[in-house]
Amino acid sequence: MTLQALLRITRLQTAVLPTLAASLALTSCQLPDQARQWLSDITSPRTVTGGDVNVRRTVASEEHRQLSASPVSLNLPTQSSAPFNDTARVLAGLPASGRDYFPEIRNNPSWANHKAKLDRLWADFGSRHEAPIRSWASSQIGDLQSSGALFYPFGGPDFLYANAFFPRTETIVLCGLESCEPLPSLSQLGAGEVSSSMDGLTTSIKTAMQFSFFITKDMRHDLVNTRFKGVLPLILTFMARSGQRVESVDFVRLDGNGQPVVASSGNGLLIRGYGPNGGAKRVFYFRQDLSDGGLSPGSPLLRFVSSLGRPPAFVKSASYLMHEEGFHNIRNYLINNCRGIVQDPSGVPYRNLVASGADVRLYGNYQGTLDMFRSHQQQDLINAYQQGQTQPLNFGIGYLYQPTRTSLMVARPGLHVSSR
Repeated sequence: MTLQALLRITRLQTAVLPTLAASLALTSCQLPDQARQWLSDITSPRTVTGGDVNVRRTVASEEHRQLSASPVSLNLPTQSSAPFNDTARVLAGLPASGRDYFPEIRNNPSWANHKAKLDRLWADFGSRHEAPIRSWASSQIGDLQSSGALFYPFGGPDFLYANAFFPRTETIVLCGLESCEPLPSLSQLGAGEVSSSMDGLTTSIKTAMQFSFFITKDMRHDLVNTRFKGVLPLILTFMARSGQRVESVDFVRLDGNGQPVVASSGNGLLIRGYGPNGGAKRVFYFRQDLSDGGLSPGSPLLRFVSSLGRPPAFVKSASYLMHEEGFHNIRNYLINNCRGIVQDPSGVPYRNLVASGADVRLYGNYQGTLDMFRSHQQQDLINAYQQGQTQPLNFGIGYLYQPTRTSLMVARPGLHVSSR
């Protein structure tokens, strides 16, 4: 990876009993049998032992179901699943949906201020981004939305836009360079810690909500001096505000075959829950270097994604890294192994999509990239917009967040593919 690419990541890469198993299982038309099997396996309550790892896996919920969760490692009570959901809701500035497990936080004046800020941000996001995105996606990528899974490389903790474009997708795989860390013990935070941590959380997501991408350097700065570190608080906030009920949170890692293994800590997270309409939702986050030096063609991450049955990919605000020489593997994987790619111009270069024989449809009004990315100007894409048939967008996305100059591409495999 070049120093220039690494700096871009730092600055702008957007860069968490049979009854439950049955309720979380996907039908065979959505995910292959192999994927269904490991989803059932990691749902089954058991103790995982490996070396000095001994993770408690079973928690009885209010509905007397068994959940495979690791509340001890996440500093949460073990008597029911409710603390997971109420933790997400208190972080998101939402009232308790049942018993209030954190009244001391919600009675803190700083939490009321946090709630008011997030209420305003979500109202703006709903009207300017979520509603038009949902409408566009329903009419233009309905075939891709019906997939059981979504791969979002370079997405960091951005559950928010993944869910806006793919609200029916049950398994979302996010990747980024941010760490996976346990939550602090919320009930033991002092008033000052609550205030500073909530302020940092709000500030870190403000840019993402208003402009559709994280500034990773700023996100790290906003959270490093607070008790909320890593991606988990952000993902939980996005999930709760999107109407998800969080049932469990686990640390996971991928073994050599790309199978998820529950661990006491690690570079991955699995968050399980249910959407507003009762559909199962699983969100994986993996801390992963996606350069060729960190990702081989047969890497555990790509084996895992492939086990989900050729899911579509979503790429946004990816710092044009796949335009660099050191990102062949992830670029070729998206072209050759995904049933479709929904991306802005910072994703797979337009020339590579065309060379693969993909059916590429253009949306918006691309006039060129930002000055800071001028070395990755795509004149062929500008020409395609000027000469081809394009459809308008009424929302902004990615670095070109103004609706008048934004761009989206939807690429579906054509008659042949190429790994060039």
